[in-house]
Amino acid sequence: MIASWRRDLGRDLNHALAAGAARTPLNPPGGGAWLAAWALACLTAGLTLRLACGYHAAFSGLNAAAGTYPAWVLQWLTAVGGDAAPFALALFLARRYPRVLLALALAAVLAIAYSRGLKPLFDTARPPAVLPFASFNLIGPALRRASFPSGHSVTAGAFFGVLVYYARRSETRVLWVLAASLVSLSRVAVGVHWPVDVAFGLAGGVLSAWSGARLGAHWSTLAMRPGPHLTLVGICALCALGLLLGEVYYPLARPLLQVLGVAALAYAIAGYVVMPLVRLRGSGPVGSVARTDPEP
Repeated sequence: MIASWRRDLGRDLNHALAAGAARTPLNPPGGGAWLAAWALACLTAGLTLRLACGYHAAFSGLNAAAGTYPAWVLQWLTAVGGDAAPFALALFLARRYPRVLLALALAAVLAIAYSRGLKPLFDTARPPAVLPFASFNLIGPALRRASFPSGHSVTAGAFFGVLVYYARRSETRVLWVLAASLVSLSRVAVGVHWPVDVAFGLAGGVLSAWSGARLGAHWSTLAMRPGPHLTLVGICALCALGLLLGEVYYPLARPLLQVLGVAALAYAIAGYVVMPLVRLRGSGPVGSVARTDPEP
């Protein structure tokens, strides 16, 4: 019986991957143009701040303005830009949009190389290492080194950039751009990055998203192969599990991360195991019903 279930689950997954690939174009109209414009805007903002006003420009004003918002809002926003949260969120897209999952994985590799490569190269001081604590709002640990670029901003740009690339409507793209911007600016709000770090981090993440999507189109057959797909799903599941068991630097965000981890794991188990088995026990064969799902 177990062998039969595995065979049927495999057929169901093959059907789902084929259907998912069919609903996701390799070159979405306007996707590349949106990312190019977004990256250019971030680079322009970062260069303007750095060259015209200095590396620490605009920090005090943005940090003070953000201090009027509840601490839990800022902690929730900054937690979304952590290393594990985007991978957990990817589980909600994986089965229906396998090409998006592949692009996210490739963008993540490039984003990590960008962020981890530049941080030790510049090793710039963060606000807690430069400013008196009484002069700005600090939430969470007082990080001092490796300020440039903002890793959370790189992550936000890569994750939401892929969603912008594959979105079908301009309104949805604007929503994802705003989400990435809020996550990125939260790093200034919690007092651990300069706006220049955020601008260049977001630009690098967006360029990573574009590169990941283009590489995903070149290697599109990987998205339809169960082996690579399940490997990526497994990595995302481990990240979701990490949200439940890992260390949390922002305690007010812990409930959000735990709910996200549980929801992502439950969604993946339901999509890859429970619902296919339910269909198997029903009147129709596994994978017999094709669905047209909304955009990512």
